[in-house]
Amino acid sequence: MVSMKSNKKLLNTLVFFFSCIALASFLFMAGSSWAEVKAEVKTGVSSPSQQEVLTISLKEAILMALKKNQALKVEQLTPLIRQTFEEEQKSLFDPVLSMKVSHFTEKSRQTSKTTGDLTSTKEEQTAAGAEISQLFATGTKVAIELSEGREWMDLYGDQHTSRAGMTVTQALLKGVGVKVNSVSIEQARLDTFSSRYEIQSFTETLISEVEKTYWDFALAQGQIEIFTESLRLAEQQMKETEERIQVGTLAQTEFAAARAEVALRRENLINARSDLAKVRLKLLRLLNPPGANLWNKKVILLDHPAIPEVSLDTIDPHVEVALRLRPDLNQARLEIQKGDLEVVKTKNGLLPKLDFFITLGKTGYADSFGGSVKNIDGEGFDVLAGLTLEYPFSRRDEKARHERALLSLSQAEKAVNNLAQLVQIEVRTAYIEVNRTQEQVTATAATRAFQEEKFRAETEKFKVGKSTTLLVAQTQRDLVAGRISEIKAIVSYLKALVELYRLEGSLLERRGISHPLTATISRP
Repeated sequence: MVSMKSNKKLLNTLVFFFSCIALASFLFMAGSSWAEVKAEVKTGVSSPSQQEVLTISLKEAILMALKKNQALKVEQLTPLIRQTFEEEQKSLFDPVLSMKVSHFTEKSRQTSKTTGDLTSTKEEQTAAGAEISQLFATGTKVAIELSEGREWMDLYGDQHTSRAGMTVTQALLKGVGVKVNSVSIEQARLDTFSSRYEIQSFTETLISEVEKTYWDFALAQGQIEIFTESLRLAEQQMKETEERIQVGTLAQTEFAAARAEVALRRENLINARSDLAKVRLKLLRLLNPPGANLWNKKVILLDHPAIPEVSLDTIDPHVEVALRLRPDLNQARLEIQKGDLEVVKTKNGLLPKLDFFITLGKTGYADSFGGSVKNIDGEGFDVLAGLTLEYPFSRRDEKARHERALLSLSQAEKAVNNLAQLVQIEVRTAYIEVNRTQEQVTATAATRAFQEEKFRAETEKFKVGKSTTLLVAQTQRDLVAGRISEIKAIVSYLKALVELYRLEGSLLERRGISHPLTATISRP
């Protein structure tokens, strides 16, 4: 019996000895890792000494994104590209200069009427001319022509002809009127205008992404602080547990629970550091700050999540603002205007082509170039006037175009009504989300306060031996979850506000960013 007792005592001594060695090794490794966590926790990278530091407020982040964001620079070229189509359509009414030079030579044999003999004859003709023509939006085309000709024959010698003339052609049915002939220009102008709404929509989306990512970064930093503090408390709890095991007030099994809790806290901290590093990369891409080593910049936020002093109106004013300012809705209204113009063009295309034309000219004749020019104000003149009619019998292509234009216009009108309904749903849903997150902030704050009190009470019970390590760890987990839920609720509220402002189309104005597109597009 004595031998068995002594062996058991020796066995317990060895277990305790090796447990102390394992605990010492664990604490040493924890201390080393703790130093690394402190060095890396704010950056998410392993070499902070080589980093440039970007210290920035939310307002500065927005301004930097507007100046430096690469995607925005790409989008800003779209209106300039669209504007080139306007110039292309306007070129239809630009004056056109055309010139022509020709030379003709003919050698032939003819029978003389007097002698009946075959004689050789030679004829040469040289002509040069220039014409300036221009089409006007009224459907009138004016052409001014200057020409010079020389004709030489064996029988008659040289003869020079100089002519100045003007031709006016006026459309009477198809193609008549400024409105019809300016349709393509107006459609190109509306496309350019629509691209500016695209820029507005893209800019609002960019700003909302910057703000949301800014707050996500702040949330990730807050989570790291919370998990860091919880890890410190768990290590402290493990140390106290180990001390009480040594004095015999706690069972050896309590130490396993304490160690498991430390491991869990360290796991949470590792995940939080990873989340921070990912959000940091996203924020840097949105801001695209100047300087080298973009992806290695350390980010320090000057603004921290807090409930803003905002008092929302009732839902109806927000819906009215969205129906007036939403860029995609105004773009859809522009499509109706383009459809109206297309109907005008295709309706005119159903008419037959009937043009009136008149040509007036003065011609001078002489045996030299100078003489023909001097004689151009003489008696020689020409006048030609008339009508041209072109009437396709079927006109199936024109009828199909007109029918398509009418159907497309009807589709655009229905699309606007549908989009307006979707806009209202989005704004109303975002409004509900803002109210929900606002109430959630209050609820999570109360929950966190209760969890703090619960953790304090459970810790006091543990100190007097009326609780266990597991129960203390559970209350600590609840407290960590409560603190994270509270900061998440604040960030969710800030992001919900930004989303509401974006969906109603007022985010640029609310952030003090001026833009020219504030009027509602209406159908003329």
